[in-house]
Amino acid sequence: MQGVVYAAVKDHIYMQDAVTVTAFTGNRSRPVSGQEKTMSTFNKREDAFENRYVNDEEMQFKAMARRNRLLGQWAAEKMGVTGEEAVEYAKTVVRADLEEPGEEDVFRKIRSDFDAAKVEQSDHQIRRTMEELMSEAIAQVKGES
Repeated sequence: MQGVVYAAVKDHIYMQDAVTVTAFTGNRSRPVSGQEKTMSTFNKREDAFENRYVNDEEMQFKAMARRNRLLGQWAAEKMGVTGEEAVEYAKTVVRADLEEPGEEDVFRKIRSDFDAAKVEQSDHQIRRTMEELMSEAIAQVKGES
């Protein structure tokens, strides 16, 4: 049929043409009330918002992990660490973010590692670099999507 729209919502299949909306449940069909039709639209919007929230959270998680890897590479370079050791150090920075919510755990790791390696970087410089790398990580993650 031309101009007919089918949609499956939970255990109902909805068919809409230019004149009526009919719900098929099992072997029976019945006209859909205006309220049920509205709830169906509401449910679709709710699902869309939930999907967007999940996608936003996933992108934020990926960006944070990317930022921490980039930060680890930056810190490794400042400490004179290169090659495979730099890659491994960047991984430890990513893992440091899993210790507690927020980014203070990452900052403390970088700060303590810089102090141990006698690297001259102020707290402000580290935090500014974290912000800059976050912007770069978000751009990279969005570019991959």
